Amino acid sequence: MIEALQYFLGEASVSLWRGRRSTVLSTLTIAAALFVLGVFLAATANLERVVERWGAAAELSVYLRDDATAGDRAAAENLLRADRSVSAVEYISKDDALARFRRDFPDLASATLGAPGNPFPASLEARVADAHGGGAAVEDLVARVARMTGVADVRYDRDWLERLAAVAAFVRWVGVLLAFVLVLAAALTVSNVVRLALVARRDEIEIMELVGAPVAFIRGPFIVEGILQGALGALGALAAVRVGVAIARSRLGAAAPGLIDPANIVGLSLSTEMLVLLGGMLVGCFGGIVASRRFR
Repeated sequence: MIEALQYFLGEASVSLWRGRRSTVLSTLTIAAALFVLGVFLAATANLERVVERWGAAAELSVYLRDDATAGDRAAAENLLRADRSVSAVEYISKDDALARFRRDFPDLASATLGAPGNPFPASLEARVADAHGGGAAVEDLVARVARMTGVADVRYDRDWLERLAAVAAFVRWVGVLLAFVLVLAAALTVSNVVRLALVARRDEIEIMELVGAPVAFIRGPFIVEGILQGALGALGALAAVRVGVAIARSRLGAAAPGLIDPANIVGLSLSTEMLVLLGGMLVGCFGGIVASRRFR
């Protein structure tokens, strides 16, 4: 068995080198397909991390009118604190809101210098204990707080979390569909490349058939050749995804300081990378099997 595998690998390596131009084409096709899949998987993973992080820190923001009295504020705060879905309540004054904006968005801080007075309202920020499970209870709380005297508006992060989760699911399915189409194209390319190698060795193969060589012994090198092409393409795709994630960390962090933390941008997990590598090898194996079907 070991000797057979060594023979398959040796013959496949020689065949890949002989048809290196075609090999490069098929490898790049596989790499492109798996790169698209990897990009979508990485984007989905980062979106899910954002949803999870924001879900753990979901807030109910109650914006107060400028003419709201201390009693109006106290009534709204007491209502929030009495609700079981709220774990903490913090009052943010107008001055605190302005200072926070200037700290978090230094590039836009100059826009507030020429504004007449303080344009930011005072607010109550309530930390929601369960952003996903207590949806109905929180929605009822939002409706009750919005009807109170002195309340200008109420915003709840849950709406944005649901939309972001829907976007993540959509991105995942689009990536899988697009990658599936590209993988089929890659498998066909590998099949054609292996078939070219098969035609180039047709005399040798006919001699092996005449001397009674087993079918598996004839087809083995071509299947291994496809597997090697798939593995090379997958490794190239994974390397490109890692480079893309590194670029995203540097570019997005510089483009949106304060909004995007580069440390929170992640690439593919090791298990996902192993699955992508295995997928590339399976694509190449399928192409090799299809090309060598003439031997029965």
